[in-house]
Amino acid sequence: MTTSFGSFLRRLALAAALIAPLATSPAHAAPAANESTASAPCPELLNRQMPRLQDEKPQALCQYAGKVVLVVNTASFCGYTPQYKALEALSARYADKGLVILGFPSGDFGNQEYGSNKEIAEFCENTFNVKFPMFSKSSVAAGKADLNPLFADLAKRTGQAPKWNFHKYLISRDGRQVMSFASGVSPDNSAFIQAVDKLVAQPQ
Repeated sequence: MTTSFGSFLRRLALAAALIAPLATSPAHAAPAANESTASAPCPELLNRQMPRLQDEKPQALCQYAGKVVLVVNTASFCGYTPQYKALEALSARYADKGLVILGFPSGDFGNQEYGSNKEIAEFCENTFNVKFPMFSKSSVAAGKADLNPLFADLAKRTGQAPKWNFHKYLISRDGRQVMSFASGVSPDNSAFIQAVDKLVAQPQ
Protein backbone atom coordinates (compact mmCIF):
# COMPACT_ATOMS: atom_id res chain seq x y z
CA MET A 1 0.00 0.00 0.00
CA THR A 2 2.85 2.40 0.94
CA THR A 3 4.78 1.49 -2.24
CA SER A 4 1.71 2.04 -4.40
CA PHE A 5 1.00 5.42 -2.79
CA GLY A 6 4.65 6.46 -3.21
CA SER A 7 4.49 5.50 -6.89
CA PHE A 8 1.35 7.62 -7.30
CA LEU A 9 3.09 10.63 -5.73
CA ARG A 10 6.07 10.24 -8.08
CA ARG A 11 3.76 10.14 -11.11
CA LEU A 12 1.92 13.20 -9.84
CA ALA A 13 5.18 15.13 -9.41
CA LEU A 14 6.28 14.15 -12.91
CA ALA A 15 2.99 15.39 -14.40
CA ALA A 16 3.33 18.72 -12.54
CA ALA A 17 6.87 19.14 -13.86
CA LEU A 18 5.65 18.63 -17.43
CA ILE A 19 2.76 21.09 -17.09
CA ALA A 20 4.71 23.89 -15.35
CA PRO A 21 6.69 25.06 -18.44
CA LEU A 22 3.45 25.45 -20.40
CA ALA A 23 1.96 27.75 -17.77
CA THR A 24 4.94 30.11 -17.95
CA SER A 25 5.46 29.91 -21.71
CA PRO A 26 5.34 33.28 -23.57
CA ALA A 27 2.59 31.83 -25.75
CA HIS A 28 0.31 31.90 -22.72
CA ALA A 29 1.32 35.38 -21.59
CA ALA A 30 -1.08 38.32 -21.92
CA PRO A 31 -0.58 40.26 -25.16
CA ALA A 32 1.40 43.48 -24.99
CA ALA A 33 -0.71 46.66 -24.74
CA ASN A 34 0.08 47.73 -28.31
CA GLU A 35 -0.52 44.32 -29.88
CA SER A 36 -3.78 43.27 -31.47
CA THR A 37 -5.72 40.49 -29.76
CA ALA A 38 -7.68 40.02 -32.98
CA SER A 39 -6.64 37.79 -35.86
CA ALA A 40 -6.21 40.80 -38.15
CA PRO A 41 -2.92 42.74 -38.11
CA CYS A 42 -3.08 46.09 -36.38
CA PRO A 43 -3.20 49.05 -38.81
CA GLU A 44 -0.69 51.82 -38.20
CA LEU A 45 -3.51 54.25 -37.41
CA LEU A 46 -4.67 52.09 -34.51
CA ASN A 47 -1.25 51.14 -33.19
CA ARG A 48 -1.45 53.40 -30.15
CA GLN A 49 -3.01 53.69 -26.71
CA MET A 50 -5.70 56.11 -25.58
CA PRO A 51 -7.06 56.71 -22.05
CA ARG A 52 -10.62 55.49 -21.48
CA LEU A 53 -13.15 58.17 -20.55
CA GLN A 54 -14.58 56.47 -17.46
CA ASP A 55 -11.34 55.87 -15.57
CA GLU A 56 -8.54 57.19 -17.81
CA LYS A 57 -6.94 53.75 -18.01
CA PRO A 58 -4.92 53.30 -21.24
CA GLN A 59 -6.63 51.23 -23.90
CA ALA A 60 -4.90 49.67 -26.91
CA LEU A 61 -6.75 50.67 -30.08
CA CYS A 62 -5.28 47.56 -31.71
CA GLN A 63 -8.13 45.66 -30.05
CA TYR A 64 -10.30 47.07 -32.88
CA ALA A 65 -8.06 45.73 -35.66
CA GLY A 66 -10.08 44.09 -38.42
CA LYS A 67 -13.13 46.26 -37.73
CA VAL A 68 -14.50 49.26 -39.58
CA VAL A 69 -13.79 52.13 -37.19
CA LEU A 70 -15.74 55.38 -36.95
CA VAL A 71 -13.85 58.08 -35.04
CA VAL A 72 -15.93 61.06 -33.85
CA ASN A 73 -14.97 64.13 -31.83
CA THR A 74 -17.89 64.87 -29.52
CA ALA A 75 -19.21 67.59 -27.21
CA SER A 76 -21.99 67.67 -24.63
CA PHE A 77 -23.36 71.17 -25.25
CA CYS A 78 -23.44 71.53 -29.02
CA GLY A 79 -26.23 71.83 -31.54
CA TYR A 80 -24.98 68.51 -32.93
CA THR A 81 -25.00 66.75 -29.55
CA PRO A 82 -28.26 64.89 -30.40
CA GLN A 83 -26.16 62.98 -32.95
CA TYR A 84 -25.18 60.81 -29.97
CA LYS A 85 -28.57 59.12 -30.37
CA ALA A 86 -27.99 58.38 -34.05
CA LEU A 87 -24.45 57.20 -33.33
CA GLU A 88 -25.68 54.76 -30.69
CA ALA A 89 -28.35 53.49 -33.09
CA LEU A 90 -25.68 53.06 -35.79
CA SER A 91 -23.49 51.16 -33.34
CA ALA A 92 -26.32 48.81 -32.40
CA ARG A 93 -27.27 48.25 -36.04
CA TYR A 94 -23.78 47.50 -37.34
CA ALA A 95 -21.90 46.01 -34.37
CA ASP A 96 -22.46 42.45 -35.60
CA LYS A 97 -21.20 43.48 -39.04
CA GLY A 98 -17.89 44.69 -37.65
CA LEU A 99 -18.36 48.42 -37.03
CA VAL A 100 -17.06 50.09 -33.89
CA ILE A 101 -17.53 53.75 -32.97
CA LEU A 102 -14.88 55.55 -30.93
CA GLY A 103 -15.87 58.84 -29.32
CA PHE A 104 -13.36 61.54 -28.37
CA PRO A 105 -14.80 64.48 -26.38
CA SER A 106 -13.18 67.83 -27.06
CA GLY A 107 -13.71 71.39 -25.89
CA ASP A 108 -11.86 72.93 -28.84
CA PHE A 109 -14.93 74.35 -30.53
CA GLY A 110 -16.95 76.92 -28.60
CA ASN A 111 -15.83 75.37 -25.32
CA GLN A 112 -18.87 73.11 -25.64
CA GLU A 113 -17.23 70.31 -23.69
CA TYR A 114 -16.06 71.89 -20.44
CA GLY A 115 -16.78 69.16 -17.90
CA SER A 116 -14.42 66.62 -16.39
CA ASN A 117 -14.05 63.15 -17.89
CA LYS A 118 -16.29 61.77 -15.14
CA GLU A 119 -18.98 64.38 -15.84
CA ILE A 120 -18.81 63.69 -19.59
CA ALA A 121 -19.14 59.94 -18.99
CA GLU A 122 -22.19 60.46 -16.77
CA PHE A 123 -23.78 62.78 -19.33
CA CYS A 124 -23.27 60.32 -22.19
CA GLU A 125 -24.69 57.43 -20.20
CA ASN A 126 -27.58 59.20 -18.53
CA THR A 127 -28.70 61.38 -21.44
CA PHE A 128 -28.10 59.21 -24.50
CA ASN A 129 -27.32 55.76 -23.04
CA VAL A 130 -24.06 55.70 -24.99
CA LYS A 131 -22.48 52.24 -24.99
CA PHE A 132 -19.80 52.58 -27.66
CA PRO A 133 -16.22 53.21 -26.44
CA MET A 134 -15.44 56.75 -25.32
CA PHE A 135 -12.04 58.21 -24.53
CA SER A 136 -10.70 61.05 -22.39
CA LYS A 137 -11.19 64.64 -23.45
CA SER A 138 -8.46 65.83 -25.80
CA SER A 139 -7.62 68.47 -28.39
CA VAL A 140 -8.56 67.65 -31.98
CA ALA A 141 -8.35 71.01 -33.79
CA ALA A 142 -5.45 71.67 -36.15
CA GLY A 143 -2.62 73.71 -34.69
CA LYS A 144 -3.16 72.69 -31.06
CA ALA A 145 0.09 72.05 -29.19
CA ASP A 146 -1.44 69.05 -27.41
CA LEU A 147 -3.23 67.71 -30.50
CA ASN A 148 -4.49 64.14 -30.13
CA PRO A 149 -2.03 62.13 -32.29
CA LEU A 150 -4.82 59.99 -33.75
CA PHE A 151 -6.58 63.08 -35.04
CA ALA A 152 -3.29 64.48 -36.33
CA ASP A 153 -2.81 61.33 -38.42
CA LEU A 154 -6.44 61.28 -39.59
CA ALA A 155 -6.21 64.91 -40.72
CA LYS A 156 -2.96 64.15 -42.53
CA ARG A 157 -4.49 61.13 -44.29
CA THR A 158 -7.62 62.97 -45.43
CA GLY A 159 -6.43 66.57 -45.69
CA GLN A 160 -9.35 67.54 -43.47
CA ALA A 161 -9.15 68.41 -39.78
CA PRO A 162 -12.28 68.84 -37.67
CA LYS A 163 -13.77 72.33 -37.92
CA TRP A 164 -16.45 71.68 -35.32
CA ASN A 165 -17.83 69.04 -32.99
CA PHE A 166 -19.00 65.67 -34.37
CA HIS A 167 -16.62 65.53 -37.32
CA LYS A 168 -16.41 61.90 -38.47
CA TYR A 169 -13.63 59.72 -39.85
CA LEU A 170 -14.58 56.35 -41.27
CA ILE A 171 -11.68 53.88 -41.42
CA SER A 172 -11.62 50.63 -43.41
CA ARG A 173 -10.83 47.30 -41.79
CA ASP A 174 -7.20 47.36 -42.93
CA GLY A 175 -6.74 51.03 -42.03
CA ARG A 176 -5.73 52.00 -45.56
CA GLN A 177 -8.87 53.87 -46.53
CA VAL A 178 -10.08 56.85 -44.49
CA MET A 179 -13.13 58.95 -45.34
CA SER A 180 -13.91 62.29 -43.74
CA PHE A 181 -17.41 63.63 -43.05
CA ALA A 182 -18.23 67.12 -41.77
CA SER A 183 -20.17 67.72 -38.57
CA GLY A 184 -23.42 68.39 -40.41
CA VAL A 185 -23.45 64.89 -41.91
CA SER A 186 -25.67 62.95 -39.53
CA PRO A 187 -24.91 59.28 -38.78
CA ASP A 188 -28.24 58.38 -40.40
CA ASN A 189 -27.53 60.36 -43.58
CA SER A 190 -28.12 58.12 -46.62
CA ALA A 191 -24.75 58.85 -48.25
CA PHE A 192 -22.98 58.18 -44.98
CA ILE A 193 -24.85 54.89 -44.49
CA GLN A 194 -23.85 53.85 -48.03
CA ALA A 195 -20.21 54.44 -47.13
CA VAL A 196 -20.59 52.34 -43.97
CA ASP A 197 -22.31 49.55 -45.92
CA LYS A 198 -19.49 49.53 -48.47
CA LEU A 199 -16.77 49.18 -45.83
CA VAL A 200 -18.47 46.57 -43.64
CA ALA A 201 -19.04 44.47 -46.77
CA GLN A 202 -15.30 44.23 -47.32
CA PRO A 203 -13.73 41.02 -45.95
CA GLN A 204 -11.35 41.13 -43.01
